[in-house]
Amino acid sequence: MLPFGTQFGHAPDALFMLFLALGLDAVAGEMGWLFRRLPHPVVVIGNAIAWLEKRLNRPERSEAARRRRGLLTVAVMVTGAAAIGFGLAFLARAFPHAWLLEVFVAATLVAQKGLFEHVDDVARALQGNGLEAGRYAVSRIVGRDPQSLDEHGVARAAIESLAENFADAVVAPVFWYLLFGLPGMLVYKTVNTLDSMIGHRNDRYRAFGMVAARLDDGMNLVPARLAGLIIVLASLFAAKGNPWRSLVTMIRDAGNHRSPNSGWPEAAMAGALGLALAGPRKYPGLTVDEKWIGSGRARANVADIDRALHLFVAACLLDIGLVALALWLRVVL
Repeated sequence: MLPFGTQFGHAPDALFMLFLALGLDAVAGEMGWLFRRLPHPVVVIGNAIAWLEKRLNRPERSEAARRRRGLLTVAVMVTGAAAIGFGLAFLARAFPHAWLLEVFVAATLVAQKGLFEHVDDVARALQGNGLEAGRYAVSRIVGRDPQSLDEHGVARAAIESLAENFADAVVAPVFWYLLFGLPGMLVYKTVNTLDSMIGHRNDRYRAFGMVAARLDDGMNLVPARLAGLIIVLASLFAAKGNPWRSLVTMIRDAGNHRSPNSGWPEAAMAGALGLALAGPRKYPGLTVDEKWIGSGRARANVADIDRALHLFVAACLLDIGLVALALWLRVVL
């Protein structure tokens, strides 16, 4: 299926706009200088979810009632995201130069540079200021109990987050834009934010967030596996990367993760770097006893985070390159 809004009105090819958006994000990142003054689109989505959850997810209601209200929350958010996405896409094609707005919005919905910077912060904190600083830095990107982590646990958590979010925050938004343009990308980001906020398996969210969690799993089914394959290819260009081991580990160990999707990029990363990731870990009020992913070293360190970051950069370049290839093929064919 071709991207929504391909070559009509005042806008250039949708693939070209996606290519520009990825380039803008790679250069400008999270644009904190701007979003300290304006609300970020994901913050707006999160505020809307929080408002609905507060009013609909009351503990005195039955699980069935909370499940229905969770479904209603997802329906409202997805419908709103699709409508806004179509509206922005229409405006981008209706007026001269308005397509730049679509490029900008799309750039805010991917997180190449921002993800790199957050994980790099963990490495620099560990390296320069020790374990407590590393724990604080990693607590900003993972949900587990940071006080339960030693230096190796901090490094593993950072690498796992990098791999998982390469799928969620880079490959999946691109995938859904390729299928349905900006509306598809905005709907995906809304569903992913719903899952991160209400898709938890605890007493408060188990029923209310069930639909959000399952929809997020479904929308990440293909992108997660694509992300794993891109990491396998990127390991050809990473320091001491091993693409064959990456592929074998991905196929063998992806199912060791409790998520049906996160294990694919994590296993590819573990194999590429010769590490063991996942395994038993603690979250606030919860201990998860999971299998290890990968058969390498569990004692990851700062150098391994740096290797993972190099691999991540190569994977992002491949992701952008695939968009450029698709655009070139459309032009020549």
